[in-house]
Amino acid sequence: MPSLAILMEFQTCQSDQLALCDELEAIADGLPDAVDREACLQAARAVLNVLSRSRAFEEDRLFPTLTTLGAAGTRDGLDETLEHLRFEHLSDACFAEEVYEALMSLGRGAPTLPPSAAGYMLRGFFEGLRRHLTFEKAFVLPLLSQWNGPTRH
Repeated sequence: MPSLAILMEFQTCQSDQLALCDELEAIADGLPDAVDREACLQAARAVLNVLSRSRAFEEDRLFPTLTTLGAAGTRDGLDETLEHLRFEHLSDACFAEEVYEALMSLGRGAPTLPPSAAGYMLRGFFEGLRRHLTFEKAFVLPLLSQWNGPTRH
């Protein structure tokens, strides 16, 4: 039986990533005229930290738990779905590096991209991350809730 701690950490990772998406959206909305340089620097650091921490939790603790549950016959296609999520993590990590660089340059007051391109990049990143999180929530919570009782949404 997976521990309640796994479920709670999953929900914390989801919340942290959604908060990051909100921060990135606020920055994108402020371009080009209302750039908060300090917010850009903080978001740049957060992008790498939040994604790295969430990815490590999911791949080192959550996915093995789901695999164990799947071995008990809980879900067809589990291995393929987890492999797809791992691929998305790699894709997000590569994109996060580019977002980090763009945010650092904005924060330093020496943007390397035109504002429209920076905004497009930020939106592409946080919209993709939100889609990923929505899928994970819809896929993971029902599996974990079978062993932990009702979940908080």
